[in-house]
Amino acid sequence: MKFDLSVYLVTDSTPPILKGRDLCTVVEEALKGGVTIVQYRDKKSDTGVQIETAKKLHRITRAYGVPLLINDRVDVALAVGAEGVHLGQDDMTITEAKKLLPKGSIIGISASCIEEAQTAVAAGADYLGIGTMFATSTKTNTKSIIGTAGAQAILAAIADSGREVGTVCIGGINHSNIQRVLYQSSSPKKGLDGAAIVSAIMAADDPKAAAAQFVKLVATPPAFVQKLEAPQEVCDTAALVGQVPHVVQKMVEVHPLVHNMINFVVANFVANVTLAMGASPIMSPYGDEATDLCQFDGALVINMGTLTSQSAPEYLKAIKAYNERGNPVVYDPVGAAATEIRRRTVKQLMAGGYFDLIKGNEGEIRQVAGNVSVTQRGVDSGPSTLDIESKARLARDLARRERNIVLLTGAVDYLSDGERVIAIENGHELLGQVTGTGCAVGTVAGCFLATHPTDKFLAVLSALLMYEIAAENAAAKANGPGSFIPAFLDELHAIRQAALKGDASWFDGRAKVREICL
Repeated sequence: MKFDLSVYLVTDSTPPILKGRDLCTVVEEALKGGVTIVQYRDKKSDTGVQIETAKKLHRITRAYGVPLLINDRVDVALAVGAEGVHLGQDDMTITEAKKLLPKGSIIGISASCIEEAQTAVAAGADYLGIGTMFATSTKTNTKSIIGTAGAQAILAAIADSGREVGTVCIGGINHSNIQRVLYQSSSPKKGLDGAAIVSAIMAADDPKAAAAQFVKLVATPPAFVQKLEAPQEVCDTAALVGQVPHVVQKMVEVHPLVHNMINFVVANFVANVTLAMGASPIMSPYGDEATDLCQFDGALVINMGTLTSQSAPEYLKAIKAYNERGNPVVYDPVGAAATEIRRRTVKQLMAGGYFDLIKGNEGEIRQVAGNVSVTQRGVDSGPSTLDIESKARLARDLARRERNIVLLTGAVDYLSDGERVIAIENGHELLGQVTGTGCAVGTVAGCFLATHPTDKFLAVLSALLMYEIAAENAAAKANGPGSFIPAFLDELHAIRQAALKGDASWFDGRAKVREICL
């Protein structure tokens, strides 16, 4: 039986969700809005009540040509002639259900890990409900919260199974995250076919409108990927580097706004760097301001160097505004592995929005990637434990998982878009002897991402080369850290002035860039 999983409604009969309304009425309104499949889930009612309700629901779903599935209860599905069932890991097996149900019945099953998914596919499941994606109050017996990274791993594992198996994500899906979840969960060979929604429709004041909005969102790529150019078939590093002066000139001419939610230790220095290079900084930790600021189509920089109890909620407000607008967001997870609070904040932010660029030192990137053995003393990366290939692979794998750009900073910087990895060896050791120079990289990258969103990889490379060549020029004139800072600002300004005239002599022969083959 053919079925459409794109907007999959799971019912909830609890009073806080229904708010005194009739379940069948809510479901019919959702069907009017475009829901493509309905699962009747009722864990508490007696069998007789479930059968009676399921019969009413089935009359409604059939009128709209939409399949009705029954959660857990094969007997209820048989009693009402439903199109199929959805099973949990602790329910009847797929093999047993197939023996009882009519031929052609839809059988779905929940899967929260690769092993469960592979077993279900081998047993003949028609689709998988993958999750739980995010924490949710509608389901309290979750084995684990897997997020988009977990869903992507499951999809990759079943892509070559030889069977066409449908997939939906479930758990905490709402209007603000559904596009990002569908985008970031996708593996190179297999993506999600839709999303299962519970309270975002069932508890909505207008279920029809809520469902219609989901239909629209599922059919549309998220705003933050709509500006991307088609992937280039040929990736020539020399040709890429050759475009840098043009991108720098473009950034200087556009004069982009960059909204910095940055630590107060470096705010003044970062603002001066931004001005010197020809962009416009605003330093605002107030998330509600993002609704207005994002209208200028600049970039948002989240730098959690001076974290407070109020930081994460403010960050999330701003991230939501910029994501919805499709404007770039840069994440600098400063000191990500230093404390348990920071580790929790990293998870919260990674689950709360999309980052076009994640920039950090080795320890920070390893923490974001989920390396549980990472330790940091303060915000320093600490001694490196990875060789060149391992660093390159770390950047590539995280970028591939998050479907974004990752910059791993250090004496040598590693930049990846999930496919390519390049090492940049420009810069000077004096950058590491002055507070704020590392944090400023995130803001500088934001300037270029806002200006050149069609090729984020090139944008970040251009930002880094302008910044680090200016540092090399400044170091040649400075006597130490104290004289380096004013010289550095002057050199950024000098490159800006040259770029305005179309003069690329500042760049000729200066880039120390090489491709890393993995």
